[in-house]
Amino acid sequence: MSTTAVSVPMPSIPRRRRSPEEVAAAAPVSGPKRVLLAAPRGYCAGVDRAVIAVEKALEHYGAPVYVRKQIVHNVHVVSSLEAKGAIFVEENEEVPSGALVVFSAHGVSPAVVQSAEDRGLRTIDATCPLVTKVHKEAVRFANDDFDILLIGHEGHEEVEGTYGEAPDSITIVNNPDEARTIHVSDPDRLIWLSQTTLSVDETMEIVEILRGRFPKLQDPPSDDICYATTNRQTAIKEIAPQAELVIVVGSSNSSNSVRLVEVALEYGAKASYRVDFANEIDETWFEGVASVGVTSGASVPEILVKDVLRLLADYGYNSVEEVVTAKEDILFSLPKELRATMKAAGDPDYKGVKSSNLM
Repeated sequence: MSTTAVSVPMPSIPRRRRSPEEVAAAAPVSGPKRVLLAAPRGYCAGVDRAVIAVEKALEHYGAPVYVRKQIVHNVHVVSSLEAKGAIFVEENEEVPSGALVVFSAHGVSPAVVQSAEDRGLRTIDATCPLVTKVHKEAVRFANDDFDILLIGHEGHEEVEGTYGEAPDSITIVNNPDEARTIHVSDPDRLIWLSQTTLSVDETMEIVEILRGRFPKLQDPPSDDICYATTNRQTAIKEIAPQAELVIVVGSSNSSNSVRLVEVALEYGAKASYRVDFANEIDETWFEGVASVGVTSGASVPEILVKDVLRLLADYGYNSVEEVVTAKEDILFSLPKELRATMKAAGDPDYKGVKSSNLM
């Protein structure tokens, strides 16, 4: 871990209801004010790939481009893409026959792929490669007659997609309580898989409960929780004991963002809140607070973090220290359907690009 002072240019945002002087008078702060800024934070490679896929589809095929579900779980990203001509739908049936539809980063079940084919839709699969890995594991172990315990949140799009790969072999385990009561048909041929965006600690708690009941439970061939989720949780674990307040930028339907709030509290933060935008921050949170931790979920563009830092600076938190716990340089290639079109059009980005993360 390294700590480095950074200077971040931040756009202006509206003044909050109470002035910095009023907040300071309500509860004086002992010691200098500072911000501990988590790194890594924000966009992961899978989100980059999915967002760029929609942008490039609009560029090469023209609007509208339909997207099944939210391409990633962030309201700002979705509204920004809508402004460029993307149309978000819940199901394939809402897409006109023959139109282009992009599958979100969270993945889809084979039934969804088949329904698109039945309707004659052109498709671009923007599923995160790390989610695709879990899908392939589910198929493989189902074909080998394993019972599969899928640790995840029932109803989450990623879990629905993975479950759909082998519904006769998969049982979803939502929480530790379910792990204590779940029944399996063959405890001797049993393996667990997980949603990629879970809390690492809670997942392992569930695994240990399951292993206590089913000693022959096997682990997945490689870690299912994605590197970005793990890295962001590690960074906030480092910051939380030093922070009286932690602000997590991310949407309410973003599993990894919600987990960051929980992890911050578990590891020592006195308070932690999730916001989509800086103007959702309640300035009373700053009363008596010297140290503020800031991070963002894996589907959050950096501009939203800069807005938060700008607001914090207005309230006297001008010292920003970046707490670095890992370096990320992963880049996924764009979906194959899109790469072929881009290559034929002479688009040099067909091999993959890194987004500006500033949309």
